[in-house]
Amino acid sequence: MLARLLLVLITAMALAACMPSPAPVTDAEPVGERRIALTFDDIPRHQGAFLDTDERAEMLRTTLREAGVEQAAFFVNTGKLQERANGLGHLLAYMADGHVMANHAATHPSLSDLSVEEYLAEIDAAEEWLVQLEGHRPWFRYPFLDEGRADIAKRDGVRAGLAARGLTNGYVTVDASDWFYDQAASTARSEGRDVDMEALGELFVESHVEAANFFDDLAVRTIGRSPAHVMLLHEADVTVLFLADLIHALEADGWSIITADEAYADPFAAFAATYDTPSAQGTLTEQVAWERDLPAPRWYSRNALSEAQAEFDRRVLGQIEEED
Repeated sequence: MLARLLLVLITAMALAACMPSPAPVTDAEPVGERRIALTFDDIPRHQGAFLDTDERAEMLRTTLREAGVEQAAFFVNTGKLQERANGLGHLLAYMADGHVMANHAATHPSLSDLSVEEYLAEIDAAEEWLVQLEGHRPWFRYPFLDEGRADIAKRDGVRAGLAARGLTNGYVTVDASDWFYDQAASTARSEGRDVDMEALGELFVESHVEAANFFDDLAVRTIGRSPAHVMLLHEADVTVLFLADLIHALEADGWSIITADEAYADPFAAFAATYDTPSAQGTLTEQVAWERDLPAPRWYSRNALSEAQAEFDRRVLGQIEEED
């Protein structure tokens, strides 16, 4: 076992040595347009509160096509394909539109709950199925963005395992917790509450554009330039309902939607296998800023769910906070 671990560690070090060197910290201003790729987790996703799964998949495909998004990336939980109505059909339809598929583990476990060996088995089970797809990409995204949290041995063990398998980290640079808005709206509807859908859309779009700008500014202050960004989204009802508005708002704000292939070819990707922080869970932007001693806040404020919930309650449910 020790010999095997040493072997994968040596392999990981060798691959890291071949990667392009990350850009140094400078005082440079961002150059050119800001670029961002769209990625969707938890494929195939469970039934939501607002759309039938077939309707949701078709709306997502139509939105991406009409917005001119050439290629999005979908991170798949292969162990759930049989549990979701027409999940495989949706996946094949996404690929037919030119989108690509990558690994999100078989059953969406948290690394903190498993051993390194158990976790790598989850990755292997998913990759064995995904590798047969024409639209496959050798990227692995950690469920919950959990790379071991404070357990550095787990972090490094999985990093080594990925390198030995020829997989790279399907990291995220921009996150606004889109899943939260879907969950909050679904809960409110199930409780019979009046959900202001127009206000929900405004809050959703506003939060994601703000997050993109926050993390881009953080990246510029950290590495001296604006990298090709990767936005985390989900195949969720609220996300799909307001995706067209989000893409339009990003473009109006000066962002260009790029392919996932272009985003993951950025030299910023070199940090994904090398950064070293006290805890590994979150965006790569945050992790590199933390490693380089940029002061907090290093994450978008509404990723604190208490703040997101307060905004949702006030703006979407119309709740007015009582004054002291």
